[in-house]
Amino acid sequence: MNHLKPKLGYSLLKILSGVFSIAVFFMSATVWSQQDFKGIIQNQNGVAMPDVEVFDTEGHHTFSDGEGRFIIPVEGNTVKLVLYKDNFVVLEEQYEVSSEEVIITLQEIIALNEVVIQRNKDRVFTLKHLRDIEETAIFSGKKTETVSVNKLVANKSINTARQIYAKVAGITFNENADGGLQLNIGGRGLNPNRTSNFNTRQNGYDISADVLGYPESYYTPPTEALKDIQVVRGAASLQYGTQFGGLVNFNLHDPATRPLEIISRNTLGSYGLYTNFTSLSGTQNKFGYYTFFNYKNGEGFRPNASFNSRNFYINLNYKFTDRTSLHFDYTLFDYLAQQPGGLTDFMFNEDMFQSNRTRNWFDVNWNLFALRLKHKFNEKADFSLQLFGLDASRRAVGYRSNRVSNSDTPDTVRDLILGDFVNWGAEARYLKKYSLKEQNNALLLGVKYYQARNTAIQGPGSSGNGADFNLATEEFPNYANQSDYVYPNLNLSFFGENIFRLSSKLSITPGFRFENIRTKADGYYRRINTDKAGNIILDEIEGENVVKNRNFLLLGVGVSYKPSIRTEFYGNISQNYRSVTFSDIRTIAPSQVIDPAITDEKGFTSDIGIRGKVTDILSYDTSVYALLYDDKIGEYTTANPTGAAGAVRYRSNIGTAITYGWEALVDWDISNSFFRQYTNFSWNAFVNNALTNSEYLKTDAPGIEGNKVEFVPLINVKTGTTLGYKNLKVSLQLTYMSSQFSDSNNSKTSANDNTYGIFGEIPAYHVADLSASYVWKKFKLEAGINNFTNNHYFTRRATGYPGPGILPSDPRTFYTTLQIKF
Repeated sequence: MNHLKPKLGYSLLKILSGVFSIAVFFMSATVWSQQDFKGIIQNQNGVAMPDVEVFDTEGHHTFSDGEGRFIIPVEGNTVKLVLYKDNFVVLEEQYEVSSEEVIITLQEIIALNEVVIQRNKDRVFTLKHLRDIEETAIFSGKKTETVSVNKLVANKSINTARQIYAKVAGITFNENADGGLQLNIGGRGLNPNRTSNFNTRQNGYDISADVLGYPESYYTPPTEALKDIQVVRGAASLQYGTQFGGLVNFNLHDPATRPLEIISRNTLGSYGLYTNFTSLSGTQNKFGYYTFFNYKNGEGFRPNASFNSRNFYINLNYKFTDRTSLHFDYTLFDYLAQQPGGLTDFMFNEDMFQSNRTRNWFDVNWNLFALRLKHKFNEKADFSLQLFGLDASRRAVGYRSNRVSNSDTPDTVRDLILGDFVNWGAEARYLKKYSLKEQNNALLLGVKYYQARNTAIQGPGSSGNGADFNLATEEFPNYANQSDYVYPNLNLSFFGENIFRLSSKLSITPGFRFENIRTKADGYYRRINTDKAGNIILDEIEGENVVKNRNFLLLGVGVSYKPSIRTEFYGNISQNYRSVTFSDIRTIAPSQVIDPAITDEKGFTSDIGIRGKVTDILSYDTSVYALLYDDKIGEYTTANPTGAAGAVRYRSNIGTAITYGWEALVDWDISNSFFRQYTNFSWNAFVNNALTNSEYLKTDAPGIEGNKVEFVPLINVKTGTTLGYKNLKVSLQLTYMSSQFSDSNNSKTSANDNTYGIFGEIPAYHVADLSASYVWKKFKLEAGINNFTNNHYFTRRATGYPGPGILPSDPRTFYTTLQIKF
């Protein structure tokens, strides 16, 4: 292995270490002498109001409990508070401090238009990121972002990721023309494919195929059903899993406060798109419910690209007391999609609308279950227990020739891959708030048990044209790519974090996660070779029974310094880990070889930044980060290690790699800057910029050391503006992504390359989207043009399904949505 030279990435790590040293220096700050201000918040009818945000001008921040009570530390004999809750008038008031609880009344907003309500919300001096403590979770000192879905003016019907995540810094996308059936987001050098580098959750529980062995998310909740989306970067590994990407948690809508609320949304769009989203929700006494059904159907802009899906969800809640509640969720997601296959560079440049795959199909059936218990022992002790399970399958059949330009041959064998996922788990969390040296601290302890028994079968598919997912071994007994595996996985983890408040402004949050992981692969694969005449010259079955046991400890620490209510300095560093997946162990693909010694990835992520708000005019979040991989898994082209002629795609641990960069989001409320007196008018603009560099620092693979890491564009910019007048809103968004490599070889292809299309550069592209919405009484009309400049571009070169080859992104498309709420 070559001697490792000093690198810019390591210089950045030294800078990060220096900043952390400065943060530690602040820990010697004097503990302020304080007293507590106590209050009870109620509505105009005298009913206690929980979850009201309470701020003061010194930087303190808290929420009212289930009985409307709150306690906030103050300095001096008076305090000015700001109180905020959705659908209530923001209250700013100064109070005298005494030992008595003060009763505070909030007034409900009545008959105001949508723009006025939004202007009212934006007066609160807080950036939309996760609180230090959210129920039984700690986020202090972490890089967090929350997407408030109800504020979006975007194409929600097909989950347009570049619009939904426009204000999440550094996110990259795979844009597939599939009606938004799957989410593909990455960033910081992480492959976006099926969001597999994030721990994906719905309402706090896992939804991916197998958290350890196959962390791909074939199911994504519809945006129309979401209240918000929480994104926590790599430091989330201590509480939610070990992945390098961190956490993406989809919070669905809560039950409506009245007995029955119905929302129906119907969307028509280009290329035969039709979607329907209908939800029912309500609350009656202690019982609440929320349920929806979502249907999608479309033809796609290329031939052989039709799809349809059905998504059903029901949430039942029962509140035994103000301190104890039980929640049950069930989710069904089922879809069938025809896949038009990938293109070579020549084919894409000639006509990106073409397809030479007519028999490729993909089917997903997802069943999720969850039972969550929430209990508050007292105002300073919370407990949660969730039981969750998955019974799911994914099935793919099609012609997968590695030579993309070869047309599908009718009446021939197709490759069939069947995967079944049956897993369940339990996660318990206990959070205790306590006082130490007159400061409010918090301890979180948790345990998670996870068990899976999943299967993967590969073999011959039928010679027909339709979506036939039955093995055709009798029709094609000598098919080369055959395997049958069972993957019994077991995981037990313990985790904990503690917020130590060294003053009213400074806190440090160390944490740990201990993992015991056992992954197993039990099965066989069949090797069949034939001569040119079709005679069998090799036919053998290779059995495997591989067991991998691991015990390891992940550590991390976060620092938060809040000099005022409007400003926070934050920093964190956390170890990460990613286990070998099913496809890394044994999935046969044309011209691919898997290293038999392939092992897990290890490394760490670190962020240092500042976020806040300048009065009610400007909000911002800017940070630098570094992500270091060791034993990074990837593919590169090399000579066949078996000695056979020809080059192969070799999947192995490539080596040590680093990505690092600067991310910044600025959101400017122009209406509050210049048009404050016009309450019916709103106008804001934002810029979300990420500059990212990367490098393979050391590797044994030939010709890769010093190369760029794949899936890392140097420039990733999203910018836009939204104008509103009364109940009309119009939004314009621009997206620019510089070029990036799709493989560690940093391969380049010419526009005339007409063989593979699998590896090569993904060229720079830009996209412009225009969206609008109008509310009238119970009706809401939404419409827009995505990619209105009609750019032809792509974001992915697939090495297998749903390609292989270049997968073009959508051209110009139109949509119109009519919503009725009653």
